[in-house]
Amino acid sequence: MAADHDHDHDHVHEMINDLARIEALASEGVHRAGDHEGPFSLHVLGLGKTGADLITSIMNSPPEGFLSQEGTRFGALAVDIGDEDLVQVRSAASSLPADKTYVDTVAMPVPTHEGLSYALNRYREFLKMEYPRYYWNPNYEPWLPADVEIPSSDGHFSRAVAKAIYGSEYYQNKEIAGALDKFAANVMASETTPLVVVAFSLTGGVGSGIVVEIARHLSTIKLGRRPWVVGLGVMPNAADAPEYADGRLFPVINELDCMVDTEKNKGVMAVWGDLYKNPFTGGFFLVDQADVQELTGDLAATHDYVDRGVGSFLTRNASVDLYETLKALNWLAVPADAWHPAIRGEQGDRWLNVLTTRKLADLDSLGSSGLVKDFTTEYVEARLSGGSETDLEKIKSALGGIVRSRVEPAALKVEGADDQVSVVLPRASKNDLAAFVPARDRYDTLEWDDKLLIHSWLLDLGVMLCEPSIRFDGMGGECIWGCACWVVVPHAAIRGEEARTAEAIGQA
Repeated sequence: MAADHDHDHDHVHEMINDLARIEALASEGVHRAGDHEGPFSLHVLGLGKTGADLITSIMNSPPEGFLSQEGTRFGALAVDIGDEDLVQVRSAASSLPADKTYVDTVAMPVPTHEGLSYALNRYREFLKMEYPRYYWNPNYEPWLPADVEIPSSDGHFSRAVAKAIYGSEYYQNKEIAGALDKFAANVMASETTPLVVVAFSLTGGVGSGIVVEIARHLSTIKLGRRPWVVGLGVMPNAADAPEYADGRLFPVINELDCMVDTEKNKGVMAVWGDLYKNPFTGGFFLVDQADVQELTGDLAATHDYVDRGVGSFLTRNASVDLYETLKALNWLAVPADAWHPAIRGEQGDRWLNVLTTRKLADLDSLGSSGLVKDFTTEYVEARLSGGSETDLEKIKSALGGIVRSRVEPAALKVEGADDQVSVVLPRASKNDLAAFVPARDRYDTLEWDDKLLIHSWLLDLGVMLCEPSIRFDGMGGECIWGCACWVVVPHAAIRGEEARTAEAIGQA
């Protein structure tokens, strides 16, 4: 079950009040793909080791009938600093038909201090070329200290350093810029409907450090916000290296929160422009590993188990399961009085959709999936590839024991024979994550310089998101240059303390 600890809110969210619309998902299957929809092609941008591992797993363990439908393709681009974790991707690519796949890797080189400093000193030029409305701040300085440590390619990179290396490579038109162009061209050339997934570790230095930029470059600039681009962030677990528990999850989740939550995102764009609009046009999945680690007891086995399960969900039945899930999430996100099939729902603070997978034989190990005790949502859906109708009732019963929902959990039997169960718990907020408050508490113990290095998004604008504004009382985003950089997002909202603040005001 979920961790039981004190939080700053009571987990009572604003629920969708149109019960009939929610019930229509379970009773009518309004999100099921019709004859006019599909087939689909999957394209994965994998960042860091986590992204490379997922791409490799998909190619090494494809579902039955993978790429057999006419016109379907699989595209993949794996990006990392150094080549150590990318060799596996190139090796696995040979197992798929060359005429139906596009697989590329980019190993960004570790720069010298001199080379990185040169690029960072030109960053205002880079952003001005990308975005003519960019404010040319006369106070700009590189966000990295001059003596910052740059590890070797097999070392651990802080988020702020990974961001700097990616920006240096991309804006100086190095290999990653051309690779993104080719990957995007492959997506847009799909004869079938493309679905794009950006996969990374939520606490990996490279993955979480560069996703805030590369997702924008791919989704908004290269793809023109046309195909669905879906974020997929993998949580750490207790068996991972200690540095993953250094508090970095707090700024990572908040940066994503201010991207995906429409109201917070508007508060960022109000200051910095629509270049910083949410790039995840299809929504965001979070994958927790803690329950799986308890099941396997072995870190490598946990990673393999998670990769196989997530890969199955993304690829089986020619990605119909992924597409129908996105339709369901969109159905939940659009108010009843505004619903139209062509409308993409705007995300609120409940933008996290938790994805967990199990082999059918391991169904009893389903747990909290990283969510707090008594998490409540509107609709929960599981999909079973293989098994029997009797197994569907077992799945419903298991779901009823770990989450509360407004309508009875739904379990669907889908094409496939790998006995995989995938479960999506939609519409969680960051405060619903069991790890959020501990990460915030750990973050609060850090020195300022250490806090800087675990931020990424907006550092090039002089904004350290999780610190309070120094000029605008109650707002978030400390200016690291001492001027007036900020975001129009209350600092309490970034802290996840809105409920406690409201309660305090009511008692005053």
